[in-house]
Amino acid sequence: MTVMPHLLIVDDDRDILSLLTRFLGKHSYTVSVAEDGPAMFSCLGSETIDLVILDVMLRNEDGFSLCRRLRTSSNIPVIMLSAMAEHTDRVVGLEIGADDYLTKPFDQRELLARVKAVLRRTADRTDSIPVSEARPILSFGGWRLDVARRELRSEDNALVLLSGGEFELLLAFAEHPQRVLTRDQLLDLARGRNHTAYDRSIDVQISRLRQKLEEDPKNPIVIRTVRNGGYLFSPEVKRL
Repeated sequence: MTVMPHLLIVDDDRDILSLLTRFLGKHSYTVSVAEDGPAMFSCLGSETIDLVILDVMLRNEDGFSLCRRLRTSSNIPVIMLSAMAEHTDRVVGLEIGADDYLTKPFDQRELLARVKAVLRRTADRTDSIPVSEARPILSFGGWRLDVARRELRSEDNALVLLSGGEFELLLAFAEHPQRVLTRDQLLDLARGRNHTAYDRSIDVQISRLRQKLEEDPKNPIVIRTVRNGGYLFSPEVKRL
């Protein structure tokens, strides 16, 4: 029996919760809801959630703060919703680890498409690809990227938490090392050709990866910027 993906919607607008619960339920998703941070973390602690749809404007603690807290212990996919359309708000959402960002008001079908895309990006390599074909561990510069477990570990075996988008981007680099890749190529490799994220998101997530991989993020040697070209992943990659 196919298990339906379980979504958690976090919003303090009960009309939106009711509307999205009915709509997503009709499209074969199991839906739980929460109106604030405590309810969100309570649900995450008691249920197996596949993706969180998180509103920015919440009472007491906003969605940015909740996403930042979540990223300290989990790489569960997050789509943020916000009535704020400013470019800086989108960048902030991606910088703190969200996998996608949608501005209110939005078409329910667009949200559905983004949910499907994010779930596909975060599930394809673990559920659809046999471990023997997935090259389960990629080693580079003392780092180990475990594809099957979706984990990045340092030379001393410390786990480094990655958002779903960061993992897919790093995997795209590690599978195409020592090649100059444009932003469009990286979007296609990490998110598929039906991606909806805007081009700047790649720069934001590369900045986050550099903070985690580079000794000096301001002078990167692992992920290098190629002027008028794109980015180059410089280490030699070994498949274990």
